[in-house]
Amino acid sequence: MSLYKRGRVYWYKFMWQGKLIRESTKQGNDKVARNMESAHRTSLAKGEVGLREKKLVPTVKEFIDGRVDPWAKATFEKNSPGTYVRWYRPGFRAICAYSPLSSCHLDEVTGEHFAEFAAHRQIKKLEVSTVNSNMRVLRRVLSLAVDWGVLAAVPKMKLLRGERIRDRVVSHEEEKKYLAVAPEPLASIVTVLFDSGLRTDECFRLRWEAISWMNGRHGTLAVSHGKSPAARRVLPMTPRVRAVLENCWLATQKPDAGYVWPGETSTGYIHDETVRRAHLKALQTAKAHHFVLHSIRHTFLTRLGESGCDVWTLARIAGHNSIKVSSRYVHPSEDAMQAAMLRLGGHKSGHRAMHQLPTGDEKSATASVQ
Repeated sequence: MSLYKRGRVYWYKFMWQGKLIRESTKQGNDKVARNMESAHRTSLAKGEVGLREKKLVPTVKEFIDGRVDPWAKATFEKNSPGTYVRWYRPGFRAICAYSPLSSCHLDEVTGEHFAEFAAHRQIKKLEVSTVNSNMRVLRRVLSLAVDWGVLAAVPKMKLLRGERIRDRVVSHEEEKKYLAVAPEPLASIVTVLFDSGLRTDECFRLRWEAISWMNGRHGTLAVSHGKSPAARRVLPMTPRVRAVLENCWLATQKPDAGYVWPGETSTGYIHDETVRRAHLKALQTAKAHHFVLHSIRHTFLTRLGESGCDVWTLARIAGHNSIKVSSRYVHPSEDAMQAAMLRLGGHKSGHRAMHQLPTGDEKSATASVQ
């Protein structure tokens, strides 16, 4: 008899394909217990529970080629082509070219595979930032596998140390030298970046419909696309930004619509790759220390923070979801910190003068009055 009682509840046991199946029904009614045993046998026969065949998991290359790459193209190629071209596509190619990783099934990938992949990329004498970029793409691939129900969890990954970060702040002198030799439309684009803190993609996609010459003191520009809901914002223009955009507007016969900086691309506006080539040439001509265009955003937000702007307003201008993100973009200089300490010292000196101890003459005068 396969049904038996332990205490107040019934248990059942039976053999299935050479293995002993034993479970508690947690029921005190023998009829209900028999029905549960019968249902378990039926489900085993159908392969619904117990000894099911393992679901076939695709390899890393199969998953990238079949699902992730089409997803990335559909998501970024139209709205943010630079993200796909500069980040996803090189990462996919690097991962798929390394057969010990690409031929591995997704559920077989471990931290050891990550380390071997990173070492393989380093052998090619690539920058740490490039290797880490490929590693982040791999992590994104595995995260999507979890989101789409292909994988249970993402194994832990450690990025390489020594990555060159893009938080350099450009000085006013460097900015002047750079703008003096930068050709158009690079000079206009960079000027807007220096005085607005826009992300490069937000600047490239700027349209005439988003610019108002009448709002505010010098006009406003609206950002309608971005990485998050906070990125959609309206920013007041500085006099320099207004002058640059107004000159572009007059030079193009005062258009009512269209991109401010059009380009012969699939999207209709200028792309980062075109600007980057001109940027590198301008750096070389100006003999300036290297910086990437994203460093200009760090520069703007650092200058904004040093001007006394509160963190909440700074985050709103930057289009960040939280002040924690904004804190990564503000890098106070030594001069700014020294000026802040001097202001603090001046504040204390006023109190000190009020509470100074009386001098000897003051003591004698006080005694004579008494």
